[in-house]
Amino acid sequence: MKKFLWSISLIGLVCCGQGNDNENAPGKTDTAAKSEAAVLRPENIPAERDSVKQEPVAEYRVKTENPLNDWYFQVRLYETPKTFHYLIKLQYEEIRGQDTLKLPNFGMLPQPAIRKGPEQYSCIIGFMDKDNKFREYKKVFVKDNTLKITALKHYGVRG
Repeated sequence: MKKFLWSISLIGLVCCGQGNDNENAPGKTDTAAKSEAAVLRPENIPAERDSVKQEPVAEYRVKTENPLNDWYFQVRLYETPKTFHYLIKLQYEEIRGQDTLKLPNFGMLPQPAIRKGPEQYSCIIGFMDKDNKFREYKKVFVKDNTLKITALKHYGVRG
């Protein structure tokens, strides 16, 4: 029994004594690790924009099948004075509407984006994350000749 306990203790000491090999890797210093963490901190992004673009930052547009008129299903995202807030302007033929989009502060400037949706007149509003992967947020679509918008997912930041 003593040999068994001694063996377990020895294995524990050997395992605990080994550090993370990446800590002492060449080119990886404490300063570099700290600067990476500092870049992804939410407080590094200003809450207000210095200047607000007048043109859309993202747009999705499809011509409707109305043979008599030049009508579109379109969704446009516009900046607002608040860095993480956007104005959504919606249109289906002559039906128009507005909504807001509030993106989470993940410690990087927001990158809103719009992708084609599953239905003919639909699109998905979202944003690009730090890995440049599209994250769905809201869906805009036409149902029974009515323009609709719904939240698909919710995002937040825990501190």
